[in-house]
Amino acid sequence: MKILLAPDSFKESMTAIEACEAMEVGVRRVNKHYECIHMPMADGGEGTVSSIIHATGGQIYSTEVIGPLGESVCAEYGILGDRKTAVIEMASASGLHLVPIHQRNPMITTTYGVGQLIHACLDKQVEKIIIGVGGSATNDGGVGAIQALGGKFTDKDGNELRFGGGELGKLHRIDHSHIDPRIDDVTIEIASDVRNPLFGANGAAIFGRQKGATDEMIHQLDTNLRHYSSIIEQVFGRSMATIRGLGAAGGLSAGLMFFLNGQIKSGIDVVMEYTNLEKQIQLADIVFTGEGKIDSQTAYGKTPYGASRLAKKYNKPVIAFAGKMGGNIDSLYDTIDAVFSISNGSEALEETLSKGKVNLETTTENVVRLLTNITMLEKRKYKI
Repeated sequence: MKILLAPDSFKESMTAIEACEAMEVGVRRVNKHYECIHMPMADGGEGTVSSIIHATGGQIYSTEVIGPLGESVCAEYGILGDRKTAVIEMASASGLHLVPIHQRNPMITTTYGVGQLIHACLDKQVEKIIIGVGGSATNDGGVGAIQALGGKFTDKDGNELRFGGGELGKLHRIDHSHIDPRIDDVTIEIASDVRNPLFGANGAAIFGRQKGATDEMIHQLDTNLRHYSSIIEQVFGRSMATIRGLGAAGGLSAGLMFFLNGQIKSGIDVVMEYTNLEKQIQLADIVFTGEGKIDSQTAYGKTPYGASRLAKKYNKPVIAFAGKMGGNIDSLYDTIDAVFSISNGSEALEETLSKGKVNLETTTENVVRLLTNITMLEKRKYKI
């Protein structure tokens, strides 16, 4: 049996690479001769850089950038094996995990470090930059990133806007004439699983609560993004209002699209393309996937659904493993054959997260035992 292991990360428990390793341990306990193909996945969020770099034989670099609160942080980016393509996770520079819970406030957090990562990639003379936009601590419409690349955003008195989404309401004038000219020769791909617009009832600000925003802040952030959009429309002659996906990462996608001519793509589709997942699926007998939570939202561009959709193209069975299973997953069974929770419901969350690898090993082992026994019965022509 040849098993393709294509999980995403299990957030706060294990990376996608570690999940592959845990799955293989479970498989080997049943039959050491089964072949396991490791294909760690991501959907534009955590693990995007490592997944693509792992698959292409590239290299990961680190550099000091300005973090979400204006402090110095160490961030990473990758250069693919072709040496012509770079990949960034915005969360590496401006992620929620970089901000202590008591300091989270999207009114003041910035994407400036993302722009610095883009600059570092330009220094590597790449032709394309893939930017995964999941896990942000920000709501600044990408203004910080564009400032880092030379863009000017000023108030009515000509003062440069300070960091954060709280400043966007003061925006009066934009000067993008000094943005690093090397951008003109580079293709920007925005890898995202978010379809939300920039503003409105389902806009970027609705994610503000997890970033530390109060209801009042969320209202103000949305108002500020509307104002930002109106200034953008004056500059570029194009409205942001109806473009889906601009709300990703607190509006970072909007800044990347309008100022850097970025193209929004499904995060999982981007990762599947660069990891050559389709070819690996064709070679496998069965696909194991999974992530930290599988629920009704999984069908909206998450790794398990993307991988299973591609597997069904070749009639390959798919089994998904979840750290936690939510409700209303019936629609997933169109492409995923079975979903298994790896957690023990009686455990506290911290204990469940700490035991993630062990639980995934055990659950994988039990699934493979079942599959092996069914296969043996079929070979003996028993009726199941």
